[in-house]
Amino acid sequence: MPERLPISLCMIAGTEAGQIGDSLAAVADWVAEMHVVINDTVADGTDEIARRHGATVHREPWKGHVAQKNSALNKATQPWVLGLDADEVVSAPLREEIFQLFAGLGGDELTGGPAAYSFPRCTMVCGRFLRHGDWYPDRQTRLWRRGRAKWAGENPHDKLAVDGSIGRLRNDLLHYGVPELNRQLAKIGPYTDDFVRQRLARGQNAGGLALLLRPWWTFIRGYFLRLGFLDGWQGYYVARMNAFTTLTRYVKLREARRRKPSN
Repeated sequence: MPERLPISLCMIAGTEAGQIGDSLAAVADWVAEMHVVINDTVADGTDEIARRHGATVHREPWKGHVAQKNSALNKATQPWVLGLDADEVVSAPLREEIFQLFAGLGGDELTGGPAAYSFPRCTMVCGRFLRHGDWYPDRQTRLWRRGRAKWAGENPHDKLAVDGSIGRLRNDLLHYGVPELNRQLAKIGPYTDDFVRQRLARGQNAGGLALLLRPWWTFIRGYFLRLGFLDGWQGYYVARMNAFTTLTRYVKLREARRRKPSN
């Protein structure tokens, strides 16, 4: 068994019985503790799987991505925090790189050096890890000194706000976020609804040029400029799906503005 590092794993989860085991198994024998906050309505056995892998499970009402992740963060006791989603797995090369990082830190783990570290996230789509396009390298800041960062952003797109500099690791976090297309397609509705609510709150609208040009730009950027075509038909599909999602956001925004009563 490798030496345990002074890291608290913090994770939130919904109905993730099919994925959370792999995520926890990849870190269970080298982090000092694991905290998993699970929605109190979940009944698919996610909590039992987490406990079997050594995690402390906390059942809580859903508060939104940002607040739920900060709730998990507040339970950490170690000098460092590793934040993962239930469909993400620390690859063997990334684990070794983290061990090398801590070996270089020596005994002084709380002062000096970056406040946090980011690493690329590589997403699997229909059996293929994508290494081009809009979804790669998709750098995520997920390892940080406790007390130097907290979750912020707009639900559901949480982002870690870091007090200090961010170092860069080079090996991949593996993301199994698209195990089947129906699950990915089901996210488009809620995500575009969140976009509309946020833009309406700011008083923003979608002009005709945005409606016409933004979807095309999304496809051209992801498929051609960022070399998504090198990822086969999966790369083409993701570029098209991103363009469709962009189009849906702006159509929904225009429709919401049309229906909103004028004051």
